Amino acid sequence: MKLGVSSYSLYQAMAADNMSIQDVIAWVADIGAQHIEIVPFGFDFNSNPELEDQIREKAAEVGLAISNYAIGANFITDTEEAYEAEIQRVISEVDRVHRLGAKLMRHDVASRQDTSIARFNEDLSSIAHACQRIADHAKQYDITTSVENHGYYVQASDRVQALIHAVDRPNFKTTLDVGNFVCVDENPISAVKNNINYASMVHIKDFYIRPSYRNPGEGWFKSAGGEFLRGAIAGQGDLNLYEILRIVKQSGYDNYMSIEYEGMEECRKGTQIAFNNVNRIWNEV
Repeated sequence: MKLGVSSYSLYQAMAADNMSIQDVIAWVADIGAQHIEIVPFGFDFNSNPELEDQIREKAAEVGLAISNYAIGANFITDTEEAYEAEIQRVISEVDRVHRLGAKLMRHDVASRQDTSIARFNEDLSSIAHACQRIADHAKQYDITTSVENHGYYVQASDRVQALIHAVDRPNFKTTLDVGNFVCVDENPISAVKNNINYASMVHIKDFYIRPSYRNPGEGWFKSAGGEFLRGAIAGQGDLNLYEILRIVKQSGYDNYMSIEYEGMEECRKGTQIAFNNVNRIWNEV
């Protein structure tokens, strides 16, 4: 297992101009991580193309691998022209992954207000076609692309699997976020069991969970079924992280895992505690 940190965990500090992405890379190395996952929140490649070289060079300087690059995307469009433009945009981001020196990429695939299974089944073919074209482009660089279980529409473990099978490319898998299944009210232990064998990347996240009739107030959001959720420091929330990590470990998964911190505590403190907790729990299970 190679434990690292998603740069998104430090978004709070970058958004407040307290850290640059280079500072984040150095900080992640200082806490003992083996890799960093690059998520372009808190900095902008388009306004600063030199950042690609700076990120790659900084990671090499501090001895961190760049594990994964994660972006948003949505292949549900109003026109064929917009559909094609979105595919081409994501393909251009695959080229960026190659320039960064990473071999993994997560891109989103779809978002809708209507998240019904009937609508998903109608959309599956066009979503899969887009993913096929992107994975085929990525193959020349030996890059594996993936879909993450988030965004409500393609979040449940069976929908993720349905997309992976529809795409049917060996270099298209899932970025498996162990916590995100609760956003669609799926038991994360069962869901991780279902999908760990399809994972190219694992995100470690935790949540506090409260029933729909107990509104905790500010800082919480709702699951698909109306439960209240709030990001927690990994190992301090309501997920059974011991059992989840045991499942991951016993599956034989031995690739990158990233701390993805989304709690209300100061981001450096929350990320550091989460990193230490996951390291400790992994060694105990």
